[in-house]
Amino acid sequence: MARKKKSSPRRESSSGTLSRRHFLGGTAMAGAALGAGAEAKAAAGKPKALGPQKASISLDINGKKRAVSVETRSTLLRAMRNQLDLTGSKEVCNGGACGACSVIVDGALVNACMMFAVDAVGRKITTVEGLSNGDKIHPIQKAFVEKDALQCGFCTPGMVMACKALLDKTPNPDLHQIKKGLRGNLCRCGTYTRIFEAVKSVAKSVTKEA
Repeated sequence: MARKKKSSPRRESSSGTLSRRHFLGGTAMAGAALGAGAEAKAAAGKPKALGPQKASISLDINGKKRAVSVETRSTLLRAMRNQLDLTGSKEVCNGGACGACSVIVDGALVNACMMFAVDAVGRKITTVEGLSNGDKIHPIQKAFVEKDALQCGFCTPGMVMACKALLDKTPNPDLHQIKKGLRGNLCRCGTYTRIFEAVKSVAKSVTKEA
């Protein structure tokens, strides 16, 4: 007795119902379209690639725009010292541990050795040079001299900037707040006590003026 031939599965019924093959194919195409859209969106959000050649950038330092050409791996500290002649910030540990290179960026204390110069574009930077106005020095700098709060001087610029950042946020700090505010800055000469006295004297003068 002859066997009946199996009928092949229909790709599409007369009612228009899609077969499994068509359904999977459509799903794959939709997924690919969504994936392409996501990739395009991600590419649009990526920052402009820099390097390997030098990048020409403008830095807002001490209220002035300074043009500089830097390698993309160059730190803000080296750009300031080697190309802009702003040598107040010192390169000591070069690892963010001593605070000798401290500057203020958008109101926050930052180790310049830990920030790329290209990442400082569009931000307001203040260095120790920016605290004085000609021969007129900042009250914090004056207090450091009067209280003999420095010896070798390598930590002093960063320490002064740390004091400035502290007093900007806490105009009349107590000893605990002073120690906390300066804990990222090291003085190998050990003049901490006199530095604390300098900060206190400035805080008192600011309070009296207010």
